[in-house]
Formats: sequence, structure tokens, C-alpha cells
Amino acid sequence: MDESFLTTEEVLEYLQVNLRTVYRLIKAGKIPAVRVGRQWRFRKRDIDAWLESQRPRNVRGTPGPSRVPAPAVGRPRVLVVDDEASIRDLLAKTLALAEYDIDMAADGRSALERLRIIPYDLLITDLKMPGVDGLTVIKEARRLKGDIPVIIITGFSTEASAIEAVNLGVSGYLTKPFRVPRVLAAAAKALGE
Repeated sequence: MDESFLTTEEVLEYLQVNLRTVYRLIKAGKIPAVRVGRQWRFRKRDIDAWLESQRPRNVRGTPGPSRVPAPAVGRPRVLVVDDEASIRDLLAKTLALAEYDIDMAADGRSALERLRIIPYDLLITDLKMPGVDGLTVIKEARRLKGDIPVIIITGFSTEASAIEAVNLGVSGYLTKPFRVPRVLAAAAKALGE
């Protein structure tokens, strides 16, 4: 078979998503697929073009009210906060593939600026960040929007931080390294999907 085509299994690995997400994307016409017998085949360049079109927004600085893009109708808006670019990018790519609108912040201070301007449906934040930490971000997010669901991601899980997270009523608590399906499941659960 032509090496520019991917099997379903290869697409699952390439996109780091589960089978249900791939079928949802095919059915919605988001990723082109060709039926070959009982299997699907995907042109790699089509997948790459679609991925490029789904790149999450990463607006630097504080967006002014006129620069805040409106979320797509029916798509939950998620703020991902982590000081590690690779984690932010993985989470943003994963959630964008699952049809969430994603904004990213590299630190707690920029997250707080965004939270004051944009109404988010879900907050996903690291706990340990230089400057303003994740617990401070969560407390401020709750002050601004009391019912915002929160998922914590951390590489430095301690009993004290887990207890404080529970006391803050977080929806999910993921330790690094985490698997993509766990992130999607935690997001869906937090949003009541």
C-alpha cells in the first residue's frame, strides 16, 4: 500500500486519540478517510492539513475585549495552564481534536489575566509553576466563576496538594506522565459529557 496512506491504527498512534474520537471526526467530515474493504485509510497529508487547521490559539499578552475570538457554537472553551511548552501543546492538540476551543497560558499570571476577561467552561492547570502557582489560579478562577470545573495536572503530587485540591472541589487530578485517553475522559467527566 502507498506509504502516504495511514491505517486506522496508525492514525490512532499519530493523533494520540482513541478510536471513538477518530470515528467522530470521520463522521463529522473533519478528517477525510477512504473505505478500503472493511478498513479505513487516511492520506497523511490530509491529516497533517487538518491538524494545521486545528492549531490552538496562543495569543500572547492580555487579549483586549475586541481581540477575544468567540468560541464555536456548542464547543466548550478550555484554558490550559502549564509552564512546560510540551505539556501545553500535547493537551491543546488532544483537546482540539476532541473539538474543544483551547486557550493556553504559560504561567499563572497570564492565566489570571485570561480568566478575568474570558468565560471558560473548564480550567486545566499545573500545580507547580514559577511565580503564581496552580492553587492560586484555581482559587481566583473560583472567585470569578464559582462553578468552573478544574482538572489539576502535576508531576509533583504530594498528599498535601491532593488534599487541598479535593478541598477546592477539583473535577480531576492527573499525575504526569499521563495518557491522552485519561485527559479526554477527565475533561468529558468535568464538563458532564
